[in-house]
Amino acid sequence: MRKIYAALLFGATLSMLSAFLCIVLGVAARELHWDIQGLDAYAGYSIAAALFLAMPATLQSGDHIRVSLITQRLGAAWQRRVEWLCLISASALSIYLAWFSCRLVWISHVTHDVSPAADATPLWIPQISMAVGCIGLALAFLHATVCHARGIPFFSAAKTANVE
Repeated sequence: MRKIYAALLFGATLSMLSAFLCIVLGVAARELHWDIQGLDAYAGYSIAAALFLAMPATLQSGDHIRVSLITQRLGAAWQRRVEWLCLISASALSIYLAWFSCRLVWISHVTHDVSPAADATPLWIPQISMAVGCIGLALAFLHATVCHARGIPFFSAAKTANVE
């Protein structure tokens, strides 16, 4: 599973790089009085892709906001119950988000929905990265839940030590 998170993080890195290149090209084009349609939209798509694709790896590395400030003040029995509640709730919500993001991609494809920006890109194309990132996040939460059930640490020890 961690290889999947790393692959998605690599995709996020490429997306950030493409956003940077779109922005640099847009600035250069304005200075040279060129008109390149849709660069702002492509930079936005790239940034959104980077955000969604990075979610599973950031969860695993402990960079998401967690409830450890509350759980560390509880007794061991209550701490375990609250962690179960949080992991199960987060798994359910992330599965819900993944389902509806995939549904959004499908609806955009079927209805031939296009971007209102100058690029007129079919919206299902940039929405795929959102759906893939949401699926990855759902898998990461399910993985965290299974690890918690087995007593195996899921979150990176270095980050959780700093958070708690």
